[in-house]
Amino acid sequence: MSYRRSQDFSISSMIQFNCDGSLSTTKKWTIKNCTSTSCSFEIVLNEKVMTTFSELYIPSRTLAYGVYQLTLTVTMIDSPNLKSSSSAYVRITATGITANLVQLGTSMITRGDQQDLLLDPGTFSVDPDEDIFDATKWKYTYYCRIYDLYNFPNVQGILLSIDDSRIDPYNPSCLSNRSGLIFGNLTLSPNSSLTVLSGSLQLNQIYQFMVYMENRKNSSIQATGYVLVTVEVTHPQLIAVGCVISTMCVPNLEFQLLNPTTQVALFTICIGTCTNLQSIKWNIYQGSDNSTSSNSTQWTLFNNTILYENIWFFGINTSNFTATDLLFLNNLQISLWRFEVVYTFQSAISTSALNFIINQPPANGSCSINPLNGTITTLFNITCPNWYDVDGIQDYSLYAWTTDISQRTIIAFSPEDNFQVRLPVGDNETSLLNLVVYVRDLVGSVTQVNISSVNVITDLAIINDLIDKITNLSSTITNNPIVRLLSSGNQNVVGQMIISLSQEFNQMSSENLDKAISNGIPAATILVSSLGSSSLQQVSIPLNESALIDYNTELNSLANVRDYLVTFITNLLITTSNSIILQSSSLVQLTQATNQLTRNTLMLVSNRCYELSAALYAIFEKISYEDAQSASNQLFQCASNILNAVNGPLQGRTDVLDLDYSRANAISTDYDTDLESAWSNLNLFSDGNDFSTATIDKNRNIYYQKQLANQINSQVTQMISLLTSSLNIHLNIGQSSLMNTSQSFVSLEGCGC
Repeated sequence: MSYRRSQDFSISSMIQFNCDGSLSTTKKWTIKNCTSTSCSFEIVLNEKVMTTFSELYIPSRTLAYGVYQLTLTVTMIDSPNLKSSSSAYVRITATGITANLVQLGTSMITRGDQQDLLLDPGTFSVDPDEDIFDATKWKYTYYCRIYDLYNFPNVQGILLSIDDSRIDPYNPSCLSNRSGLIFGNLTLSPNSSLTVLSGSLQLNQIYQFMVYMENRKNSSIQATGYVLVTVEVTHPQLIAVGCVISTMCVPNLEFQLLNPTTQVALFTICIGTCTNLQSIKWNIYQGSDNSTSSNSTQWTLFNNTILYENIWFFGINTSNFTATDLLFLNNLQISLWRFEVVYTFQSAISTSALNFIINQPPANGSCSINPLNGTITTLFNITCPNWYDVDGIQDYSLYAWTTDISQRTIIAFSPEDNFQVRLPVGDNETSLLNLVVYVRDLVGSVTQVNISSVNVITDLAIINDLIDKITNLSSTITNNPIVRLLSSGNQNVVGQMIISLSQEFNQMSSENLDKAISNGIPAATILVSSLGSSSLQQVSIPLNESALIDYNTELNSLANVRDYLVTFITNLLITTSNSIILQSSSLVQLTQATNQLTRNTLMLVSNRCYELSAALYAIFEKISYEDAQSASNQLFQCASNILNAVNGPLQGRTDVLDLDYSRANAISTDYDTDLESAWSNLNLFSDGNDFSTATIDKNRNIYYQKQLANQINSQVTQMISLLTSSLNIHLNIGQSSLMNTSQSFVSLEGCGC
């Protein structure tokens, strides 16, 4: 496997157990640097790299260039002599630098004929493999042509640099006098900047400057950067244009790559004296190639800007501008786009632009699934051969849904084109499950591939065995196939099983509620309705005591199962945005039945959803708006579920769970030594002078429920802050993000700040 140094990457494992008894293990990853003959030198990783999970996540810039052996050793805790190891090998390669002549890699700027022009690739270029760009490692050669009229001057196909005195009779030089050139930084990084002195360029002309950069140690490592300069009679200020999410703007010669399924969010910086600004206006252009004549692009103004303002376009009159994916999806025939900003000052007009070319998504491949029928424990093979993309394939993501595609759920993600999954149950009536694979390249462009629908039914024998063994605290529970899968620690496997099981338990819960209500149990005392649900019709019949007992038995049985399952999903490694989406989706499914969540379940889920929110916030400047919104949508639902669940018993809307009651009143191990222990302070739990056991037990349970409610309220507030911050950077003024589900309704509007 090969990864660029600027890439985050992860290595996953699948731990299979062939033993009885406890499945508890310790896991340890080691990394060794390899030479041509051996892998013997173990490297010390920084503390950010977690090495005790079944998966290993390596953030970008962690490993130097080279080949590494990554070894996972798994040891059984109860039998330390039982251990197993497996290794994978990765090569870390160079990403390649981005050569920028001006700030932010702006494609086009304006300068006055009496202003000096500074081109400074030594300062403005970017090395994604390093924190800063080292200008001393490169040689710099500059070229110039008169744009729209001529090609770059050359002699027999060999380009003439800007300071070359030779003449191409067909493509004249930009400069009549080369004394107007000053090369900078001649000592440390010779020629890493170039100043074209005022008066050297002709008025009302467009020039294209190019820099060719060659690595001093390895001449095969090269980079090229371009900028267009329009020369005017005024003294305009320099306006730099860049992408809010820099990873969404990957250079491709004269252009930036643009993914048509994502929005483009731009910002500008006015450099110099920027007072007396009167207005800002953005213009959108469509491009066509004019290579037959002068090897230039002809730009045509997009005429419907005003018509689609605050629909496709946001911030048209501000320093920040956003074009949503609808612009590109509705104009798929257009491959070249220019976003131009015009700053109008009292004495001058400054124009700059950023040019884009559509990033072609992966092509020429296919995806299939086998078998076409199975249960939730069946292993389905997903095969996606022959996909090609010039940028390379990053990963494959599988989504599933039954009837409503808007409710599709992520099932798995993999860097490999052949992977295995376990699927949730299909449609209630037909058992059909619809599937789509998203094939994504390294720059983020996606191809969606619909594959054959499959028939998936439940596996009642295994599920009932799981419920029975959890309910009866069976010592042989580790023999259950589902428990063995959950114990693997593989987040794809765990996520798939949690989603499948939760959907089954949610269906059981719904049937249990319907049966209880039809037997006279008041709906308002056993559940909190979801948003947008129709009013429940209460049956006017006497309460059936037998039905109440049956309801509570089923309720507590499923609550115990969720309490057992939650530990598997809350101890996984958090890696990429796909990881956040998969884990949060699993937690939303697990917590959907809010009347079946014990305090232990709620505490673990709240902590994990907070950790996922924090992880999303940590990468929000690296991922697309669409990925940030998808993850946030799930996490807002998680927050809603746990808030409803923790407050339900306090409001009399849901029953007190047996497991909570027994845990609250189990004798504390330190009750007789910890003088500050609330458990033994009966004054906290009495009703006046009523110190009866029943009263104390009831109020002690309420006390712990209130404590947890306060904790979760605080944590949810922090989650909302993290999620809104993660989304706000993607939202421009007037642009909104709407997330409407049965669990939550969230509407955010950007401030353009």
